[in-house]
Amino acid sequence: MLRALAVDDERPSLEELLYLLSADPRIAGVEGAGDATEALRRINRALESGPDGPDAIDVVFLDIHMPGLDGLDLARLLNGFAQPPLIVFVTAHEGFAVQAFDLKAVDYVLKPVRKERLAEAVRRAAQLRGAAPRIPVSEPDPDHLPVELGGVTRFVAVEDITHVEAQGDYARLHTGKGSHLVRIPLSTLEERWRSRGFVRIHRRYLVALRHIGELRLDAGTVSVLVGTEELQVSRRHARELRELLIRRTAR
Repeated sequence: MLRALAVDDERPSLEELLYLLSADPRIAGVEGAGDATEALRRINRALESGPDGPDAIDVVFLDIHMPGLDGLDLARLLNGFAQPPLIVFVTAHEGFAVQAFDLKAVDYVLKPVRKERLAEAVRRAAQLRGAAPRIPVSEPDPDHLPVELGGVTRFVAVEDITHVEAQGDYARLHTGKGSHLVRIPLSTLEERWRSRGFVRIHRRYLVALRHIGELRLDAGTVSVLVGTEELQVSRRHARELRELLIRRTAR
């Protein structure tokens, strides 16, 4: 059972978060704080109490944009403690995900918060604290990848992905209609999609061969045209890419 602290300066958002967390059977108790300073005082009391003490906190559900110290500032402070609580960011802003996971966040939940999505964050926190029951998980759909946008989960077809760009521990999926950030390393997608015609062309890029429109050679540099984007090909990948494209056109 987890003991939680929810931190949000917007009272309606805080009350909703407290309500959803209190309804989760894995949460033994949850308190609220209206800003990072109040949260820090409560966390200090928890640390003085010890991990098994009556004031202990296992996980903090933390907004990012707040007056004074923001959520990222508070997370940096907590990372300096010997035994910090787990952190789950709950925010309306997608753009801070990379920074959040650099700060060892367990999860990054977008507002408006959906009950099912918050439950997944609780599951991850409980698993890290050794409190999660083993629940059978269905195999992922190999033809689609779930992405979250504005609190809604959508499924992107792998065949629609033109290329993937590394962004730290994240990967940005590019399609003809836009892009989506997912928390999957590029190396994982490279291994998973190798048999589906994706090839590494650079430490930053994984490209679907079927979406390459041109291979360009210019003064010793190699690049490919994917849709309207020109992507650089590193020297170590150039020969393999040329051979793959030649074999593909010879079929």
